[in-house]
Amino acid sequence: MDLSLIFQFLYGLNAHNDRAWFARNRGLYDAARADFTRLIELLIARIARFDGRVNGMDAGKCMFRIYRDIRFSPDKRPYKGYMGAYINPWGKNAMHGGYYFHLEPGGSMVAGGVYCPTPALLKALRRAVADNIDEFRAIVEDTAFTRFYREIGESSVKTAPKGFSKDYPYLQYIRCKDYSVLHTYPDEFFLQGDYLEEVVEGFRQVKRFNDFLNYTVDDFEEDVIS
Repeated sequence: MDLSLIFQFLYGLNAHNDRAWFARNRGLYDAARADFTRLIELLIARIARFDGRVNGMDAGKCMFRIYRDIRFSPDKRPYKGYMGAYINPWGKNAMHGGYYFHLEPGGSMVAGGVYCPTPALLKALRRAVADNIDEFRAIVEDTAFTRFYREIGESSVKTAPKGFSKDYPYLQYIRCKDYSVLHTYPDEFFLQGDYLEEVVEGFRQVKRFNDFLNYTVDDFEEDVIS
């Protein structure tokens, strides 16, 4: 699927992020959004081959709005400079890990895992990793996984979290502030026409990581409800 129209729109939007430019180019936005919707539909269908829980998901409900909420932000640009979608059977705002796809000039990516967990959930995830470290390492140190994802978590604390020894041998997996992973791509990757299989393989590797984390999220939510 050709993504050149999407990037044409995003290049223009990032150069002229104002309502006047957007109004003049509304037709280009509508066409780019239609292309992005078709791409997400295609990704849902491909992911469903190895994760049946996403089968039948509505692409439109997975996609994020282009409009920014500027009410409490010092950044008053009215539009996001990217198009993104979170393919997650629990919903875009769920604590569970899913499949995130993001097109942005100079910042396109695929990602997954649990991002911005609450302190209580983060504590539960750290404990699950420590209690099942061999299983966790078998996932995140597999060469098929590390071909896409070299780092676990967007950031980490500097010292051992409370309840863990600084001598714990796999402390790098416990110091994470979140359990997300991402892989970035240059714009050219999506403009060469043969990107789909690579993206789907990246999500295939995320699936094992999500499964590990979501087992703990399920238990955590049950505890919260009870």
